[in-house]
Amino acid sequence: MAGLRLTGTGQVVEDMSSDTPRVLVIDDSKTIRKTAQNLLAKAGYEVRTAEDGFEALAVIVDFQPDLVFVDIMMPRLDGYHTCALIKSNPTLRHTPVVMLSSKDGIFDRAKGRLVGAELHLSKPFTGDELLDAVQRHLRKKSRGVG
Repeated sequence: MAGLRLTGTGQVVEDMSSDTPRVLVIDDSKTIRKTAQNLLAKAGYEVRTAEDGFEALAVIVDFQPDLVFVDIMMPRLDGYHTCALIKSNPTLRHTPVVMLSSKDGIFDRAKGRLVGAELHLSKPFTGDELLDAVQRHLRKKSRGVG
């Protein structure tokens, strides 16, 4: 079903893409990106990846993901700042963001919540945990809960 989408240059264009849910995975680890991409694609999601926050910002406006996974500790633009930028964009602010990190302390979880993340997924995570996070947050988004 066609709809409208906003491009990276701010133009509104007709979007001929399907209703397949779109997931963006941002992580500086090639292994994490590839593993997540394979799992999510196999489950039927359209997946794009980025290796840091700067690259993600170039992808996210054109891709318009339904859910974003973002690693906290990345070079150039970390996950907290990337999440804050996503949430400050009026077009993207309702997009659920899940923080990925091996840092699992109360401070890390709280800081993620402060910048707008819906969930903190600890590394290493299982394929089931990743898919469960997608299903829960896409259900919430489709119901307008959030």
